[in-house]
Amino acid sequence: MFVTVTEPALDLPLFSDLPLPAELLAAVAELGYTHPSPIQAEAIAPLADGHDLLGQAATGTGKTAAFALPMLARLVELRAEQGRGDAPFGMVLAPTRELALQVAEAVTRYGAGLYGGRGARVATVYGGAPVGPQWKALQQGTDVVVATPGRAIDLANRGALRLAELEVVVLDEADEMLDMGFVEDIETLLDQTPDTRQAVLFSATMPRRIETLAQKYLREPVTVRIRRQEVPEGEAPKVRQTAYLVPRSHTTAALGRVLEAERPTAAIVFCRTRADVDAVTETLTGRGLRAEALHGGMDQEHRTRVVERLRSGRTELLVATDVAARGLDIDLLTHVVNHDVPQTSEAYVHRIGRVGRAGREGVAITLAPPSKVHALRAVERLTGQPIEIAPVPTAADLRAARLERTRSAITEKLAGDAPELDDIREMLTGLAADHGLLDVAAAAIALLQDATGAPDDAEDIPVVAAPKAGARTGRDGRPAREPRGRGGAAGTRPPKAGTTRLFVNAGRASGVRPQDIVGALANESNLSGRDIGAIQIHERHALVEIPEHAADDVLRSLRGSTTLKGRRANVRRDRGFART
Repeated sequence: MFVTVTEPALDLPLFSDLPLPAELLAAVAELGYTHPSPIQAEAIAPLADGHDLLGQAATGTGKTAAFALPMLARLVELRAEQGRGDAPFGMVLAPTRELALQVAEAVTRYGAGLYGGRGARVATVYGGAPVGPQWKALQQGTDVVVATPGRAIDLANRGALRLAELEVVVLDEADEMLDMGFVEDIETLLDQTPDTRQAVLFSATMPRRIETLAQKYLREPVTVRIRRQEVPEGEAPKVRQTAYLVPRSHTTAALGRVLEAERPTAAIVFCRTRADVDAVTETLTGRGLRAEALHGGMDQEHRTRVVERLRSGRTELLVATDVAARGLDIDLLTHVVNHDVPQTSEAYVHRIGRVGRAGREGVAITLAPPSKVHALRAVERLTGQPIEIAPVPTAADLRAARLERTRSAITEKLAGDAPELDDIREMLTGLAADHGLLDVAAAAIALLQDATGAPDDAEDIPVVAAPKAGARTGRDGRPAREPRGRGGAAGTRPPKAGTTRLFVNAGRASGVRPQDIVGALANESNLSGRDIGAIQIHERHALVEIPEHAADDVLRSLRGSTTLKGRRANVRRDRGFART
């Protein structure tokens, strides 16, 4: 069975029309939901009937309820006969702890009325946190476990996570998990589940490797693809996509200018690494913009406070890594900004899927060096939507925009009743005795302009052009050198400044690949895949560069070891180059 729905779908049913028990319908009604989203309308019935399902829908379209409600419905139905038991009935695999925590919270909320109000038992297990409390939660009995792949394998190997009795397994954001190098971890886990279990795979994009995974582990699945509504000819798309070509060395300066011109109400600025997040946040704050950082180095309470300040309007810019922003759902988001071009077209789609929802307009902005224009063209081919190439605002553009905002603010002030202006009028009368009023006003506005922006705003950012088709360019449009593979053995050169090197006692002989190491470190620690530098795979060991400032935290999270290819591998500082 194959279903394609263009969003928004017409004539959606009511939740009460779907095959869900009364307790779940009551929970949905209490949350204020009456009509399911298109993915929910198409997925809930076949899942409640026990079919495997392959679902494609953009981030923020209600995928969690689409798999959580029918899983809980089947839990009530099947366990009514078999008894509740201690082993998990269902398992949801998610790429990051943020998404795992969000899914677990949603499942708990939906299942609160089950079992006479005692609720569904939900356990969350993820890397970068002590394993003891997670082990204890599983031992006490659980109905649904929400997990990141690496920690799930760890607990399964220790006998704490029992997979042999699973009835439902869900892969949420499957394309993101594959991008993070979790494919072999996922296969290791799925191979330990019963052949009779129901398998569900949800993904925002559907690259070939997702289809291959589905063919291997899903049995005659119902396929549901929710496509975004086509834009009628002659109408502007809901998400305006613009790229600014800029030399790499001027990216952050250009970002400040673009944001000042756009004046977003609420935006997420995506950066590649934690260090980039901190540097960009500092630069934007220095321009007078209300910006806050969000990355894996912060505890959950701090992250929650930051996100709430954006939702409430106290902050206008959230600067974040991809991993830290996974699972965030902010209704009022107006802009998504890529400080760097995402590594894959699918990652770009994930990012911009956060704006332009529910018929609202949104803006997607990308800062790109000329060498990345080909990546933007690949995104256009994937999405079928154009990305406009625009020049970075010049110094003259900034001055004109600031003067226009000042003119509007003064006009608004003069139109209202402003008794506080009396003291200012008295001061101006005194100044006018020695200077003309026009000169006094001009000087006041000039002082105001000088107090905003950045010191280099008077200088224009170099203009760069897109390379000709087929030409290879380097960082700033110059001819590029031949690339070096991330996983090749590159000799024993010292690590780059600001990084340190970790030694992993597993290599080619164990089948270890660079993506395995990236996935393991990103899953078990607070690093994102983009924080991880050069990886060298040797016959019996591997070397991996990480930021020096994060090394101690990473080693504490790993406690000297991690899981690679389903086996334990010891991790320590490389004794040859312990510090830089």
